[in-house]
Amino acid sequence: MPKITFIQPNGTQRQFDATDGDTILDVAHRHGIDLEGACEGGMACSTCHVIVSEDWFERLGPISEEEEDMLDMAYDLTKTSRLGCQIVLTEALDGLVVSLPAGHHNLLDG
Repeated sequence: MPKITFIQPNGTQRQFDATDGDTILDVAHRHGIDLEGACEGGMACSTCHVIVSEDWFERLGPISEEEEDMLDMAYDLTKTSRLGCQIVLTEALDGLVVSLPAGHHNLLDG
């Protein structure tokens, strides 16, 4: 069972168990982490933007062109930014650490 640590904008860290096959967004929603996911994982927004710890970034699968396009709209974009709906957790990612940006842009919210 992989574990994931979320670092809140205020520096608070919270660690949770995930089920193999969960996305970061799934775990965040299950545990009340403030990661919106306005499009519910449909990759039509950037509200599940997370900043992956540099130690972990290279271990993730390659980023798709569609994800890169969505990240262009993310608030506080960094070189290790990813969408939480696109990272599937497995034992290989046990211990993953992600930070939440201080805000987000919800282009779906009219």
